[in-house]
Amino acid sequence: MSGKTREILGLAGFLVLATAQVSNMILARGVAGSVPPFSIAFFRWSIVAIGLSPLIVAALREHPGLLRKEGLGIAVAGFLGMFVCGGPVYLAGTTTSAINLALIMAMAPLAVLLFSLVSGLETVNRWQIVGMAIALCGALLVIIKGNTAGTHGLAMGDVLVFCAMLAWAAYTMVQNRIGAGIGFLARIGMFAAAGALFSLPLALHEMWLEPASVLSLKAAKVYLFAGLVPGLFAYGAYSYLGSAFGPLSTSLSMYLGPVVGVVLSVIFLGEAPTMVHFIGGILSLGGMWLSLRHKSKS
Repeated sequence: MSGKTREILGLAGFLVLATAQVSNMILARGVAGSVPPFSIAFFRWSIVAIGLSPLIVAALREHPGLLRKEGLGIAVAGFLGMFVCGGPVYLAGTTTSAINLALIMAMAPLAVLLFSLVSGLETVNRWQIVGMAIALCGALLVIIKGNTAGTHGLAMGDVLVFCAMLAWAAYTMVQNRIGAGIGFLARIGMFAAAGALFSLPLALHEMWLEPASVLSLKAAKVYLFAGLVPGLFAYGAYSYLGSAFGPLSTSLSMYLGPVVGVVLSVIFLGEAPTMVHFIGGILSLGGMWLSLRHKSKS
């Protein structure tokens, strides 16, 4: 395969991956209020765990004491990356736009850098500080003024997804340290199983209150989509592209998220971006680029 063909296929792969990832934000907004959020999260992570169960079983057979040794870490990763980034994000879709969801979640790489700096894992230079300040201004602009519902102000959905973004950043920092001897997808399957268990009590509560909404045909389609597209397919594609192009290049699919989110929001939800979204997005992504660019050079 020529270098040019490899680049084109890689770009197409990253675009497909970003689309699969952002489809979760479109789903959160599109079904907001019609399918209970923690039920979506429970069935989504259950489908992911079941789909990856052969890899989980193989990993447990190869490492018999894995759950005893890494059980707490698996629970923490499942709580941060699957539970907090599951039901609360679907709940956020009831009060904020899909564009806001995508823009705020795209701040995760910057939050990882910030956590690393605070914990002493990274050194800081002035350009990183400038970049983080610019990105933070962009994020605050979107959160406070980016409400497309016609009113400006702080929406509960923005707060929820901001907390989910911080949880995802923390998950990103710990996930590679848990079960380091097993494959990426096997670990994801274990984290998903933990996330499903954390979501189960709230899903049962929703089932008790709204059985018709939880057990409807529409809900079943939503669960299947959430489990397969932003679930199994997205994680599988991330694993494949990571092995083919390296983890750093693959992580840059996060930057495509807001752009893809805008396009999908217009097509499927009729939510056009405002000038606030454009300005906030440019500030956020530009600030992240500046910080991470100088991080790689420091």
